Amino acid sequence: MMPYRIPFNKPTRTPNDEAYIREALSNGHLSGDGLFTKRCHALLEESTTCHKALLTTSCTHALEMSAFLLDIKPGDEVIVPSFTFVSSVNAFAIRGARPVFADVRPDTLGIDAEHVERLLSPRTRAIVAVHYAGIACEMDALCALAHRSGASIIEDNAHGLFATYRSRNLGTFGSMATLSFHETKNLTCGEGGALLINDPSLIERAEIVREKGTDRTKFFRGQVDKYGWVDVGSSYLPSELLAAMLCAQLEDRERIQTRRRALWDRYERELGKWAAVNGVLLPIIPGDRVQSYHMFYVLMPSANARARLAAHLKERGMLAVSHYLPLHVSKVGRTFGGQRGDCPVAEHVADVLIRLPFFTTMTDSEQSDVIAAVAEFR
Repeated sequence: MMPYRIPFNKPTRTPNDEAYIREALSNGHLSGDGLFTKRCHALLEESTTCHKALLTTSCTHALEMSAFLLDIKPGDEVIVPSFTFVSSVNAFAIRGARPVFADVRPDTLGIDAEHVERLLSPRTRAIVAVHYAGIACEMDALCALAHRSGASIIEDNAHGLFATYRSRNLGTFGSMATLSFHETKNLTCGEGGALLINDPSLIERAEIVREKGTDRTKFFRGQVDKYGWVDVGSSYLPSELLAAMLCAQLEDRERIQTRRRALWDRYERELGKWAAVNGVLLPIIPGDRVQSYHMFYVLMPSANARARLAAHLKERGMLAVSHYLPLHVSKVGRTFGGQRGDCPVAEHVADVLIRLPFFTTMTDSEQSDVIAAVAEFR
């Protein structure tokens, strides 16, 4: 593969990453739910104000846990945005639910509440609110629809840790929310995730589902003399090595977020004139929202323009990438009834969106080079 002078992403590193991993090794506890896991739980609960945080091996597994906890069954329907990663729908489809694909808004690229309202049915069990690029969905409208229909809100907050909607933290609106700590995210342990629980009645069962369907967590707290199989579940605990790295990143979150905001703001400031002249749209952040500074994308005038810009940057040793293909027109999505034209905004965005290089350790010089290369593109 061609080495890029400026890659699309570099995993975030912090000064204590290696020291904490060495400490985990010396502690002699490498499996899940050790001291570093507990520190991560406390840091997430403090910073998000959720009732309970549970680390998982991925955001995908956190979503699967949410489907377990809602008792999703064949015949149930789950409304998901078409413009999202496949995990947002797989977690429910593997339990037999029928995904119902909603379009996204043209401004924030979050799920369109008006389209969701038209898709609701007596079989709707959940609405998945994906906060694309860490920009909040219209949570007031979505929560009202969920309350009226009896559906649950699940926030797929893989992009949105530390973002807010009307001064309230993302991840605290739904009965549950999920986070990602994949290497492309603001905070990372390589592969990892978390389930945030806002409905206290779900906490005890979540611990059981996460521990292979056993009450092992109660046993370690001294609440039962023996642990056994009490429910269905799976193995969703990350190792202490992953938790150690993540703990260092959570402790360093203010520095990380400050740097990412500076990079994002500079892209917006210095590419504004170029975008206006060339019919390019920059991200829209409504005034009642604070974003997470997860990515910087632009919407080109056409698919051809997107391809030409990507090639233009590649020639200069810079990697810019497209994002999701709409789920409703995918091979599997079509088996659930999806067809072209169902979600026109998602289809258009998939053709024209391109993500610029963006990572915490990006230097001012590297960003200057990207900005200069983009600005000379016509």
